[in-house]
Amino acid sequence: MNFGSHVSIRDGYLGAAKKAVSMNASAFQYFPKNPRSLSVKAVSKDDAALCKEFCEKNNLISVSHSPYPTNLTPTSSSKRKQIVQSLLNDLEITNACGSLGVVVHFGKEISQNDPLVSYRLMIEVLNEILGQWDGECKILLENNAGKPGTIGTTLEELVQIRQLCDEPEKIGFCFDTCHAFASGLWSGEDWGEVWNKGTELGYFEQLEVVHFNNSKYESGSGKDRHANIIDHGYITGDQFDQLLSTPQLKDIPFILETPKEMVPHQKEIALLQERWG
Repeated sequence: MNFGSHVSIRDGYLGAAKKAVSMNASAFQYFPKNPRSLSVKAVSKDDAALCKEFCEKNNLISVSHSPYPTNLTPTSSSKRKQIVQSLLNDLEITNACGSLGVVVHFGKEISQNDPLVSYRLMIEVLNEILGQWDGECKILLENNAGKPGTIGTTLEELVQIRQLCDEPEKIGFCFDTCHAFASGLWSGEDWGEVWNKGTELGYFEQLEVVHFNNSKYESGSGKDRHANIIDHGYITGDQFDQLLSTPQLKDIPFILETPKEMVPHQKEIALLQERWG
């Protein structure tokens, strides 16, 4: 299994990759720029190229995560333009680092009367971005953690959005275990059903990364609160066993976004490798 965690780019992209190796990780995630800003960042080509080279030499898998304000359902033309420019910038940086793609949260509901408004806008925005993108890395849509019935919480939605875009080959998926548990997509006891449904839909064929997080709240709570994997949340080790014993996931990177104040990521990675490596 490929275990890793989110890593700071305080020391640059190469520094982030070296930090991951020092933690005995085989994968890592990073923000391509300031996580709280949609501003466009100049690409440090030398640093990115060194990061890519280092990852290739060390068999290290990387993925980036778009900044927190990124929203695929912007409600104003100015915000939409900002989102498009920001994500194109994220893709450029991510591609230069040799990463799989940019994780982007599924869009938000913008009309209670007509949920299709949100889906149509999301498809339009993705088409606008990907129509200008010709690099190798992808946009990786992440499932939402909302209560059952809110948008972005089912595999059907994720697959349908991808299929309806003009260039679906430029889109992959990120499966967040906490989000899936919180939304009721996965109860913890029905992984076989989730896998069969996802396989039938073609979801897992396009899965590029797993956000590996426990949940501080019970399944169906709709609360996005991450907990450490072992003995810290509502998802048990036995329930994670069902997921991690899936042969088709052995090459997928599992990225921790867990509270490192409780268990430092280096220690948590070691615990994961001991149990599931």
